[in-house]
Amino acid sequence: MKSALPILGLTMGDPAGIGPEICLRALRDPDVRKRCVPVLFGDVAVLRRVGGRKFSALSGLVVPAENFARPQTMTERLIVDCAAMDARKVRPGRVSAACGRAAYVYIEQAIYAALCGKIDGVVTAPIHKESLNLSGVKFPGHTEIFTALTQAKRSCMMLYSDKLTVSMVTTHIGYAEVPQNLSSARVQNVIELTAQAMRQILRREPRLGICGLNPHAGEHGLFGRCEEQNIIVPAVKWARRRGITVTGPLVPDAAFTANVRKNYDALVTLYHDQGHIPFKMLAFDTGVNLTLGLPIIRTSVDHGTAFDIAWQGRADAASLCSAIKVAAELAVGKRMGLAA
Repeated sequence: MKSALPILGLTMGDPAGIGPEICLRALRDPDVRKRCVPVLFGDVAVLRRVGGRKFSALSGLVVPAENFARPQTMTERLIVDCAAMDARKVRPGRVSAACGRAAYVYIEQAIYAALCGKIDGVVTAPIHKESLNLSGVKFPGHTEIFTALTQAKRSCMMLYSDKLTVSMVTTHIGYAEVPQNLSSARVQNVIELTAQAMRQILRREPRLGICGLNPHAGEHGLFGRCEEQNIIVPAVKWARRRGITVTGPLVPDAAFTANVRKNYDALVTLYHDQGHIPFKMLAFDTGVNLTLGLPIIRTSVDHGTAFDIAWQGRADAASLCSAIKVAAELAVGKRMGLAA
């Protein structure tokens, strides 16, 4: 029977982290199987080392990356063997250039498959930025990799959960670099991308708020260099003229309190930790990371490689399963013509 479910590619993440373990758990999860046809891009030899009997119990078909074609039935459960590294050399919980390179290959192969229509979206397990850098891959994270390899003209990171959703105007840069990387055009893009994504997820018009950069949202120029008046306010006015319901700049230290955040479906933040800290306080185990603005669907876990518990059978796959659920919803929404 031809599959009516979305076909989603899972990337295994850094082989030395918890990615292989949580991916194997996701493949066996009944709720995942109800929502999509999962296809895991990784190294079969690594999965066999990590999973042992649990790996052997999987009834899926292993195919070399070069032979992968779009699955045709709902019962298929594929592992795409990228053969990117020697599994015998993986040391759990250790930074490794070889592991960093392998993680990049899994991502690269999954992106290629999505761009070719072989899969309907990509869900990523965690990578280790230091290992990635040691391998010679100079992207600071998933968001930048996906933006570059899909040749997206604009993109942003969004963290989604049923408790709080935030998107970021800037991400993997130092604090001193944030003000110089802000512009009304960039803020406009993130507001628009956030509105489009939330419209697709919620099936209605979302209510957005945007945080100020400075304490007290600048206090009318008293703090900072008038970033609120010169950058954020013009972007908010621009968005409202286009029918987006957005309020701001909001005072950052109050925006995430229960009484304020209940008024918004998503909050736009100006830098990485402004959004990540409150989000992880509220939804660390179930949060989903999305890259908006791409020509393909991409979601991810909102946690790292957890080297301290890698390959110990203790990792929780809840965030990965949540990321798969959101990717499946986005894929269904895209089929319905609700894509951004």
